[in-house]
Amino acid sequence: MPQFPDRVWRRAFRAGVQASGWRLEGELPNVPKLVLIVAPHSSWWDGIWGLLFKVALGTNITFMAKRELFRWPLGGLLRRMGGVPIQRSAAHDVVEQMVERFHARERLWLGIEPEGTRKAVKKWKSGFWHIARQAGVPILPGYFDYPRKVIGLGPLFTPGDDRDADIAALRAFYAPYKGKHRGV
Repeated sequence: MPQFPDRVWRRAFRAGVQASGWRLEGELPNVPKLVLIVAPHSSWWDGIWGLLFKVALGTNITFMAKRELFRWPLGGLLRRMGGVPIQRSAAHDVVEQMVERFHARERLWLGIEPEGTRKAVKKWKSGFWHIARQAGVPILPGYFDYPRKVIGLGPLFTPGDDRDADIAALRAFYAPYKGKHRGV
């Protein structure tokens, strides 16, 4: 069931995207399950643009976000839009919980920001890789490119046996793209 099934919402969000000058680059793949990683994550605006596009496109994407965002007044709306609160200070078997979700559903797109924060980081969190690998699903790299006002999608990436090499390859994919405040 779509999180925002009402066509009026979809039209309103689509109009908002068009009026903003932002556009989508790339195509949504026709696969039932995947892990969508989005970077660079350098501003709270990333979440706003991402959710605007999610609803405007009519995509049913579950996304993980820090639990602090799920307090009143945003909590109910974020859950309705597919948000899953995560306590960042402790893992709490998040990988296992998400893998179980993949196994229990016929369709699931899970969005994760591998940097784990808006601050610049030298090393990405690897949970997205573990989830995709253990669930047997591809990774879809998504990116923000603020100078061009683009939210883009890259080619599907199948995780292999070498986590560090896979993450290095994915980070290299993001090299040309710039977030609101920095690149990857």
